[in-house]
Amino acid sequence: MSRAALLVLADGRFPAGGHAHSGGAEAAVRAGRITGVADLADFCRGRLHTAGLVAAALAGAAALGRDPVELDAAADARTPSPALRLAARKLGRQLMRAARATWPVPELDALAREFPKGAHQPVVLGLTARAAGLGPEEAAYCAAYESVSGPATATVRLLSLDPFDATAVLARLAPELDQVVERAVAAARRVAAEGVDALPACSAPLLEIAAEAHAAWPVRLFAS
Repeated sequence: MSRAALLVLADGRFPAGGHAHSGGAEAAVRAGRITGVADLADFCRGRLHTAGLVAAALAGAAALGRDPVELDAAADARTPSPALRLAARKLGRQLMRAARATWPVPELDALAREFPKGAHQPVVLGLTARAAGLGPEEAAYCAAYESVSGPATATVRLLSLDPFDATAVLARLAPELDQVVERAVAAARRVAAEGVDALPACSAPLLEIAAEAHAAWPVRLFAS
């Protein structure tokens, strides 16, 4: 295992398309649910323990070599919003392009053929981590961190928030991120014996509802 590969995969400059998505922050800002640092912290905490936990578990299971087609179906079942499913697949397709160029392996090629329009991003992320020689913990950390770093970065642009303050929000969430990853990896390891029903299915209804409204906006800064 190369920990340097983790740095490459988790780097915000890795060309996986995440910069174009706000993780629901744009809709939350428009609705007045994020107006400053305290609101951003609450939003990120909620997202981490719901969508972040689910994504981390899916990524961990994919990194363990579980069937990515079954995991993709599990991701679909845990994403009620069509807009969020579409966003997840677009992100998965973009990540797949970067992953195949960076860590080319037959497993990535097979998944790309199975889902020409893109598999769910956490599934692709986990398989990419596996291709890079990383384990389920590293894959889960990438997914969990992305679930909060995206909204934090987007809010800097949306509210002209001080980037130091936004980064401090992420730093203060670190202990909770560790807890989420621990839960996610434990669930991912149970998939071999229990199937995908072992994966968490935490919901965030307001994120789902807001995503549908956001997708209908004629003008927006972020794709989701």
